[in-house]
Amino acid sequence: MAKCEVCGNEYHQSFEVTLMGKRHIFDSFECAIHRLAPHCDHCGCRIVGHGVEAGGLFYCCANCARDSGASEVVDHA
Repeated sequence: MAKCEVCGNEYHQSFEVTLMGKRHIFDSFECAIHRLAPHCDHCGCRIVGHGVEAGGLFYCCANCARDSGASEVVDHA
């Protein structure tokens, strides 16, 4: 069993994620999201889906990007 690096739970179904060459161990997707998902540079929420990148910043949606001045960004239909 491996120990989750977020909550410390030792779980027989833990899993490993490698991000940018660093190995992480989690017992749930919730813990993985808590540790690895970026924050929206406008509203601060966790970006769990594709999100939007504009001007080197990351946003949860086109609305947040536009509110931050990235007027060319649109949501996909």
